Amino acid sequence: MTTNIKLIALDMDGTLVHSNGGVSETNYKAIQKAKDKGIHVVLSTGRSLSRCRDIAESLGRSSYIVTINGSEIYNHDFELVERNPLDNKHVQRLWELKKEHGLYFWSSTVQGLYNTYNPFEKEVEEYEWLKFGFDIEDDEVREVILQELNQNNELEVTNSSPTNIEVNAVGVNKASALLKVSKWLDLSMDQVLAVGDSMNDIAMIREAGVGVAMGNAQDKVKEEADWVTDSNDEDGVAKAIEKVLQQ
Repeated sequence: MTTNIKLIALDMDGTLVHSNGGVSETNYKAIQKAKDKGIHVVLSTGRSLSRCRDIAESLGRSSYIVTINGSEIYNHDFELVERNPLDNKHVQRLWELKKEHGLYFWSSTVQGLYNTYNPFEKEVEEYEWLKFGFDIEDDEVREVILQELNQNNELEVTNSSPTNIEVNAVGVNKASALLKVSKWLDLSMDQVLAVGDSMNDIAMIREAGVGVAMGNAQDKVKEEADWVTDSNDEDGVAKAIEKVLQQ
């Protein structure tokens, strides 16, 4: 196992964050311990900055924050460093699929966050889209949507829970974002520990020097990981960090 870890990349939902929505004292202390040893701790999340900033601030200064699966990367002052939008032509088709199947949708745009209960009011092309998602309880319908989306080689299709679908521009994922962050910090991916639970974490788990799946992770994620820690409600993140610090 790689022992020269200099950067710890943490997914949030289902990973760092407990089911109650907060970060436990145990996880918090493990993160501070890593930082005290000079290790960068970077949030790498599907959330937008507005939905992760409070937690990011509570954890203390971070060199970078990867948001919206890599569509936006921010620095330690929460200033935008990079943005990778999703082409409007693809969003137009996603919107058509939403209407055809009566799906619940959610999205991140530069102008704001929109979903079925908080719909956007202008035309699709009047927004700068970063991510578009569905939550589909019906397995058959979800499979139909996935089959179409996976045939489009201009899209990055993942999920952050077994029932949802997340769509970013092709090449936009947590691994590519962390590769950039590593270069900016004069590190290599071999020096990265990545921890996650869902399909949008697979790329970074695969590419990191050490890839760890949560105990509550989807099976495909566990298969890609170097090892599996405990669940998010059992402080799996803290245990993964402690294991690395002990090496």
